[in-house]
Amino acid sequence: MTFTTLLPWLSTACILAGAFFFVAGTVGLMRLPDRLSRLHALTKADNVGLGLLILGLLLEAPGVLNGLKLVLVWLFVLVASATGAHLIAKRALRGDGEDAH
Repeated sequence: MTFTTLLPWLSTACILAGAFFFVAGTVGLMRLPDRLSRLHALTKADNVGLGLLILGLLLEAPGVLNGLKLVLVWLFVLVASATGAHLIAKRALRGDGEDAH
C-alpha cells in the first residue's frame, strides 16, 4: 500500500475524529453544571476538533495556497475563540450576569 492510497483514509480518519471532538464539546456544553466548566469543555474540544478537521482537509488540499488558507482560518478561529472564552469567563467571574437555568 502506498502513501497515496492511505491519504484518503488518513484524511477521513482526521475529519471523523474532529467531528467526534465537536460532538463531545457539544455534549459537555449541555451536560456540565456551571458556566466555567461548560466553557472549558466547549473551547478545548472545539479547538482540538477544528485542528483535526483542518489537518484532514490539508491532506486533501489541491495546492499550497489552499493549504495556507486553511491554516490561516484555523489560526484566526483559535485567536477568536480564546478571546471570546476570556471575555465570557471574565464576566462570569465578575458575577454581573445571570445563570441560565
